[in-house]
Amino acid sequence: MAKYPVVVYGASGYTGMLVMDWLIDQDIPFTAVGRDAGRIKELMSQRVVRLESATYEIIETEHDVDALAAAFVGAKVVCNTVGPFGKYGPVAIEAALMAGCHHLDTTGEQGYVLKIRAQFGQQYAEAGLVLCPSLSYMHTIAQIAAELTLDTPGIDSLETATVVRGPREGSGVTVGSTASIFETFRQEQFHLWDNQLVAWGATDNFEITVPEVLRPVFALPWGGTSLPVFYQEDARVRYCTSLTGFYDNQAMRLVLAVAEQWEAEIKHLPIEAQEATIAQIVASTTPSMPPRERTTLNRSIDTAVGRGPLGGVRASVSSVTPYITTGALQVAAAMKLIEGETDAVGFTSGCKAFGHNYLLGFLEQRGLARASVTQL
Repeated sequence: MAKYPVVVYGASGYTGMLVMDWLIDQDIPFTAVGRDAGRIKELMSQRVVRLESATYEIIETEHDVDALAAAFVGAKVVCNTVGPFGKYGPVAIEAALMAGCHHLDTTGEQGYVLKIRAQFGQQYAEAGLVLCPSLSYMHTIAQIAAELTLDTPGIDSLETATVVRGPREGSGVTVGSTASIFETFRQEQFHLWDNQLVAWGATDNFEITVPEVLRPVFALPWGGTSLPVFYQEDARVRYCTSLTGFYDNQAMRLVLAVAEQWEAEIKHLPIEAQEATIAQIVASTTPSMPPRERTTLNRSIDTAVGRGPLGGVRASVSSVTPYITTGALQVAAAMKLIEGETDAVGFTSGCKAFGHNYLLGFLEQRGLARASVTQL
């Protein structure tokens, strides 16, 4: 049973520890939950900033609905960072529901987002609880940009691009993020066209232009992202595409190469062989624990172009340190939920539940993001 209002599930992981950093910064007591209490304690002592001033506890438990529910009960909010979410997420969502907790996660997996909307959305709504996936740098910042364009009446078409400085040796993405990327190969990826989800091709790719970057950026649908799902039932929006690219190296072309290999050689293999292939790719491309991000290196630009019948708006959000920003977004939402403040319950996006201006303001005040809006 949790003593404190916020549970961080996946507490020994890179992102989980960054969530704890922000909870400590905001003086919010928390319960760290994972499968190995000793590992959690060891890694927290090495990686969590200001730990000596924190109020917290550690609970060891298995990844099982009943066991997790027993660990979560007593809390108000579960911040779940255990990925790949398509594989592990539903168990934690069911456990949080049983424990009477709001559930936030950091996924970018569109197939998972579609699944949990159908499986748990109504149950969370009936319980008066928030089920909010993708509350993370990717793709909340892109949605903040989209919402800034939708502040102009008449906008009904969204094109968004998440453009990040790509990972290099020693500065890569986490194991969980890499696993989530390759999990998306198992699912169709969708964009929103005239209020309907329409599939991209499995290996569709694009050269896009972003004003803040001189050269064209190679971009992929990145599993479709959560944005078309969030806007599918939004009366303001009829069209939504969402792309992702790295603006300074060839990493995204390597992702495309793996996607092409998946289509040609891997997708027809038994599930066990697929799992082994994903594990091998993750192990060969991703360090077990990347270094803490730096503002001098880890920078991103998220752009949304919103158009209506006769005009348009461009909104851009420049930001730094995506994983640190993810921790901040999780805690910004947890603060609202602890106080019982939410604009939506059930399956919802962070922007709809907490307001894009609130989330953007939280980041701006902490030097993590800055937005601009231009009429086209």
